[in-house]
Amino acid sequence: MDPCEVVVAVDLGGTRMKCGLVAADGALLHRETRPTPRDAGGRAVLDALLETVVELSQKATADGHRVRAIGVVVPGVIDAENGTVGAENLEWVRTPVFAELKAAIGEDIPIVLAHDVRAGGYAELRQGALAGTTNSMFLPLGTGIAAAMVVDGSLVSGDGYAGELGHSKFIYGDAAELCACGQWGCLETVASAAAIARRYSTRTGRTVDGAREVMELLAAGDPDAAQVWKDALTFLIDALVLYTTLVAPTRIAIGGGLIGAGETLLQPLREGVHERLTFQREPEIVAAVLGDEAGMLGAAQMAWDSVTADGEGQE
Repeated sequence: MDPCEVVVAVDLGGTRMKCGLVAADGALLHRETRPTPRDAGGRAVLDALLETVVELSQKATADGHRVRAIGVVVPGVIDAENGTVGAENLEWVRTPVFAELKAAIGEDIPIVLAHDVRAGGYAELRQGALAGTTNSMFLPLGTGIAAAMVVDGSLVSGDGYAGELGHSKFIYGDAAELCACGQWGCLETVASAAAIARRYSTRTGRTVDGAREVMELLAAGDPDAAQVWKDALTFLIDALVLYTTLVAPTRIAIGGGLIGAGETLLQPLREGVHERLTFQREPEIVAAVLGDEAGMLGAAQMAWDSVTADGEGQE
């Protein structure tokens, strides 16, 4: 590969980091995956992130490339003004991620710190399932649930706080479970991939290997898997109807681990939303197309945008 200008892109997840060196034309010149040392605590996670960014920058230079910007996307709530991140799963509380990245890089290179789901939504908007839309949503259903919201052509950041659909309350009474955020009855406690596996195990006393095994049991006719799946669909439909009523998307792209269920997930969502809507504009409900590289690709695109804007910042 001939030397060229690149950005360093890192998508920090709860279990692994997806990393890459991406050229201006979108070519992925290098990709790798590294573990996220979540069990070692929040400081260890931050150190691993900083080490990854520095080592990828060094690799780019050693290969003859020029690093133009750094794009890092993370879960949790980003305080855009202060560059801090709160992420329960990473044991981060107002952690100064942006300042630490600046200190680690030690050069005058633009740095973008953004939310992982918004970055994934940005990639789907630029080159994926949401391309051509001006009002749409990217909704990955994985360990957690959050939404990337495109409204009137713009990706909504809310100063780093927008899109936490998974922490909207939809379950009431005795059925409500305590969420990691401290609230009872969040959508995430029933409809995330992690919740589906956990609720099946709680219901049956059987340990399962994630939501994928629950889906296999569902296909085999297991009644407990069927009930857990029905509950997840019920509240997902509630969430999609509410979002549609408020924001009127023309397309909703579902991603994350649960999209592996394919039409077993999508068709009931389409039918349930269709039955519930009256005057609202009905959205097209489709599968996201960029898979687990969406966040990293979005990080790269945001980083290149910062070069164009000749600045740095948080999203």
